[in-house]
Amino acid sequence: MTPKQRSHEMGIFARQLPVRLAPCTDELLSSWIIRHAAFYEIPPLAMLRHCLPEVLSLRAADLDLNEGQVVRIACMFSIEPATVRRMTFSNIPQSSRRLIAGEPRQLCCSCGRTVDGSHIILRSQFLGWRITCPLCGCLLQSFGGRERPSPLSRYYHAARIGERMLDDEAERHVQAWVSPSEIARLLLMRRVPKPLPDHYEPSGYRVLGDIIPDLDDVLKKETGELPTPASPILPLHLRPALLAGVAIVQRAGPEMLYMLRGHLMGENKARFGNAIEEIVDCAHQSRTSSQLHLI
Repeated sequence: MTPKQRSHEMGIFARQLPVRLAPCTDELLSSWIIRHAAFYEIPPLAMLRHCLPEVLSLRAADLDLNEGQVVRIACMFSIEPATVRRMTFSNIPQSSRRLIAGEPRQLCCSCGRTVDGSHIILRSQFLGWRITCPLCGCLLQSFGGRERPSPLSRYYHAARIGERMLDDEAERHVQAWVSPSEIARLLLMRRVPKPLPDHYEPSGYRVLGDIIPDLDDVLKKETGELPTPASPILPLHLRPALLAGVAIVQRAGPEMLYMLRGHLMGENKARFGNAIEEIVDCAHQSRTSSQLHLI
């Protein structure tokens, strides 16, 4: 379908805008809509709902547009649907979505942009698996807070490998023998340290500490809420540990997961074990399917 045909078909939903602002590389859809709303001097949600009256928030547009809605936005803004889709998180699989923050968490001082007085919001500012800018490769900095040097910087090399694995899974649906985001979730489960420290606090230890020994001491000094499988987006200064842990487990294979299970107790140990069995089973099925495809 040509842009002209698509425009005619979708004309009943929304009139095309007479002026369309060019999106920036890696710009988030809601940021682009906000810029148009400022240009036309209307509220951002009104701009969105001019085209998609059923969508209740800009956040929903970033996360959950279906193909028909993508086409309707593309029609109104006279742009290709693929360009609209790249500005959203709609293609990111569910396994990676828990690592998408609800607000910007980091920024690149080299790639931060202001266009016509509006600050551009990038997709990468929300991604909890990133420590480097996808545009220039520079290390990211925390958004809206005092920058803290990472006490885990010696793990940056492995962390960049883990970052690439998580990015490949989320953005390109490519993964090795197991989902990197699933490994990240498992590594944030609570564990029992051996030997047991004098002042043992059950909530202060994670499975990840068995792979990154420095982490236990670092977490003891944290004043905020510690990361959990349900809330796995770490502050930027702690993120290298998790990314490095993902890379190490991916390289070591299932045997490392079985070893880590021995450091858990009770329900956590059972859940971890069940997750391992599911991971190994899925990996076996995937390999079998690939082999049959080659026959």
